[in-house]
Amino acid sequence: MGTRSWITVVFLLPALVLLGALVVYPIVFSVYRSLFDASGNGFVGLGNYGEMFSDDGIRTALRNNVIWVVVAPTVSTALGLIFAVLTERIRWGTAFKLVVFMPMAISMLAAGIIFRLVYDQNPERGVANAVWVGVHDTFAEPAPFPGAKPRPNADLRPSGGGAFTTRSAVRAGAGAPVNLPLVAVQQADVRNAKPAAAAKPRPGKVTGTVWLDFTRGGGGRPNVIDGRERALAGLTVEAVKGGRVVASATTAADGTYALPADKAGGARLRLPAANFAEAYNGVDWLGPTLVTPAIIGSYVWMWAGFAMVLIAAGLAAVPRELLEAARVDGAGEWQVFRRITVPLLAPVLVVVLVTLMINVLKIFDLVYIIAPGSSLRSANVLALQLFQSSFGTDVDEGLGSAIAVFLLLLVLPVMYVNLRRIRKERRR
Repeated sequence: MGTRSWITVVFLLPALVLLGALVVYPIVFSVYRSLFDASGNGFVGLGNYGEMFSDDGIRTALRNNVIWVVVAPTVSTALGLIFAVLTERIRWGTAFKLVVFMPMAISMLAAGIIFRLVYDQNPERGVANAVWVGVHDTFAEPAPFPGAKPRPNADLRPSGGGAFTTRSAVRAGAGAPVNLPLVAVQQADVRNAKPAAAAKPRPGKVTGTVWLDFTRGGGGRPNVIDGRERALAGLTVEAVKGGRVVASATTAADGTYALPADKAGGARLRLPAANFAEAYNGVDWLGPTLVTPAIIGSYVWMWAGFAMVLIAAGLAAVPRELLEAARVDGAGEWQVFRRITVPLLAPVLVVVLVTLMINVLKIFDLVYIIAPGSSLRSANVLALQLFQSSFGTDVDEGLGSAIAVFLLLLVLPVMYVNLRRIRKERRR
């Protein structure tokens, strides 16, 4: 149109100045600073890069970044594809997409705080462990009195694995009840318990009582069933002879039990460990083993909606006549999805995958907030290590700059693939 070149330069100059100040200069300075030591005065060449690959913490961060790049974008894209395809034909698909996309409106900081609570080890606070413990307790009966133990100087002694066995064997025909006093029972476990009753001798039976040998406020007598002491119902009592269980019984509501004398005679009585096992508290989601998968799960929760929206937009542009023609020709839904829908959505899937890969290479907020101090080293990623090296307790800006340059080099191939894809799209 005859526009002079200097006018073009004038219009582009503000953008070029901003790019130079905010992008080019920081990159050049970071490369320069990475060649010097922590003080910035001593030239070390590539020494910081060598230290970066020899440090155990940075190697852990690099390994975790590889896991992030492989797992997080793949799972998010796959879930987005599944959600987009499955919600295409249902009436409430729009509402479902809105709910799935809503986490994108939450900042990384807020999402990190939410999932720090979700993964809390205490089932009373952590949703993940509350669900996990609920499922576990549905199929595994919890111990009736976790943490309980025999009263000191009682006839019971530890017999390995958390069980307790009487020192002396039961004498057949003696008729005297074998009482088993316990202490250290949690008050919540005996809040509704009945008063303990002294077992009476019964012909052909070995009887006894298991009870909490403790009187609130004092005044009770050791190894004696006092009026205000509570029964321990539901405990398993076993008669063991020669290392083999020959008889077993469960204590009644008043704490009494009865074993057949012909089998229990000459045996020792044992309270198995299942009576006293600590309550199941679920999985240590934020422990060193699971902290990285747990944080990746929170990332997928946030970004699966982003992937779904982009893929749904691409799916709306897919010619419906191709899908209907395939169905008319006898193709099943899985064949239509695998051979027609996915190939036609390939450009969109690549865009989503590449975008998420670039995003996870810079992940910092979620790891910093969710991972507790004891597991932060196991959950470390390069962006977090960059922050710690540059601004942490042991400040080394040379090493931090080297990590920043290395992160840039990791992003460049992904950006190159994205640029090539954009150019191909323009040619079409």
